[in-house]
Amino acid sequence: MESREEISYVSQQEAIEIDHMLMGPLGFTVDQLMELAGLSVASAIGEVYSSSEYTRVLVISGPGNNGGDGLVAARHLHHFGYKPSICYPKRSNKPLFAGLVTQLESLSVPFLPVEDLSVQLSSNFEIIVDAIFGFSFHGNPRSPFDSLIRRLVSIRNQQHTHEKAAVIISIDIPSGWHVEAGDVCGESIEPDMLVSLTAPKLCAKMFRGPHHLLGGRFVPPSIIEKFKLKLPSYPGTSMCVRIGNLPETNLPAQKGIFAASVSLEVEEDPIDQFQKWFGDALGAGIKEPHYMVLSTAGKDAKPSSRMISLEGINKYGFVWHTNYGSRKAREISENHHASLLFYWGPLKCQVRVEGFVEQVSDEESDQYFSNLPRDTQIRPIVSKQSTRIHGREGLYQQYKELEEKYHDRTLIPRPKQWGGYRLIPDFFEFWQGEESQVHLKLRYYVEEIDGRRVWRIHRLVPKLAESASSL
Repeated sequence: MESREEISYVSQQEAIEIDHMLMGPLGFTVDQLMELAGLSVASAIGEVYSSSEYTRVLVISGPGNNGGDGLVAARHLHHFGYKPSICYPKRSNKPLFAGLVTQLESLSVPFLPVEDLSVQLSSNFEIIVDAIFGFSFHGNPRSPFDSLIRRLVSIRNQQHTHEKAAVIISIDIPSGWHVEAGDVCGESIEPDMLVSLTAPKLCAKMFRGPHHLLGGRFVPPSIIEKFKLKLPSYPGTSMCVRIGNLPETNLPAQKGIFAASVSLEVEEDPIDQFQKWFGDALGAGIKEPHYMVLSTAGKDAKPSSRMISLEGINKYGFVWHTNYGSRKAREISENHHASLLFYWGPLKCQVRVEGFVEQVSDEESDQYFSNLPRDTQIRPIVSKQSTRIHGREGLYQQYKELEEKYHDRTLIPRPKQWGGYRLIPDFFEFWQGEESQVHLKLRYYVEEIDGRRVWRIHRLVPKLAESASSL
C-alpha cells in the first residue's frame, strides 16, 4: 500500500492529454479503455464490499464516458454475484453505449427511471455507484442529475447520525467536485470509496473516505516518463491497488494514540459515547463493526454466547432480530438479563453493555421487516431456528418455492415467529487499549433518582495489562 505522498496526482489538462495519447499514438480504443475501467471499478468493489453482505447495487450513470464506465462495472458486478440495477436518465445514442445497454438487458439487469427511485436510496440498496460525471465535466449539474446528487448527499447525513445507510463508490472523481479543487462548496458527495482511473486526479488529495483505490493497469512506460508519474505496483493479477492508509483523522488510532484522544472527550450519556466510538469504527473502515456477541442465560443459569448483528440503536437501547424459537429467545424469556460485547481490534477498543431485554412491538418488527430485501425476507420464513433437519436440500427447496410464490407480490408478511428484541442498558464499560499496555476503562452505571434514570461515570485507574492480549 503506497502512501499518498508517493503517488502522482494529475491535473485536468494532464488527464485529457493522457487520454489523447492512449487513444492516439498508443492505439487504444474508447471501448477498450471503458472495459478496463469498468472491470477495475467492479474489482475494487469486490475487494472491499463482499457480495454476501452488500448485494443490491444501484449504478447511476451519466451521459458521458464516466457513465459508460458505470455500465461496464454493472455488467461485471452481475457476474461477480451482485444484484445491480441501473439508473441511466440521459442515454447516449452512440453505438458503444447502446451495446452496453443491450448487454445488460440480456442479463435481465433492470433499468430504473429516476421517478421510480425512493427518496431514501438506502432503503433499497446497500451500494450506490456514482458514475455520473467524470474529470472533463464543466458547469453545474442539470436535472435530473442535480437531484440525484442531492440524494447522495443525504446519504452522507444518514451516516453522520449513524443511521443504516448505503455506501457510495465514486468513479474517478465524486460527481459535483471540481476536478482539481475538490468539494469547493463543502456540500457535495462524501463517498466511502473513490476508484481513481489511470492516475488519481488532484481532487483526490481532498478525499477523506476510508477506501481509495486505483484502477487502470494499462499505463505504458511512455506516458509514465512523459508525465513523470509515480504509480503503485499492482499486486498479483489484481485490476486495482489501494492508495494510502486510513483517513488522516484515524491515523492516531493505528498508532495506539486513540485511547488518549478519546478519553479527553467523555460523553455524559453512554449511548452518545458508544455512537462516537461506533462512528470511529465506521470511519476507520473496520469490516462489519455492527457485529456483536450476545450472551444470555436461562433459568438454569448456564450462559451461552453467539455473534449477531446490531440492527439499530437509539436512546432506548440496542435492537436485533431473531427467531422467537431460538435458544437465545428461549433463554431471554426465562431470564431477561443479557450482555453485549463489541470489539474493534484495529482501534484497540472494546465495549461491554449489560441490561434488560424486552421484545419490541409487532409494529416495529413489521416496519423493519418490510424494508428488508425480498430474499432476506424469505430466509426467516424458511428457517425454523434451533429445530432438527435431515439436510439442507429441504430448506433449499422450500426457499425456491417461496421465491416463486412471492415473485410477483409486493408484500411478504412477516412470519410471526420472527421479530426484534431490545436490550435496555444499565451498565457500560468502555475499554481503551494502548501500545504501552496501560489500558484504560470507563464505566457507566445507571441510578434511579426521583423516577428518572441517571448515569454515573466511574473513571478507573489505568491498568497495566498482564499480557499483550489481556483485556
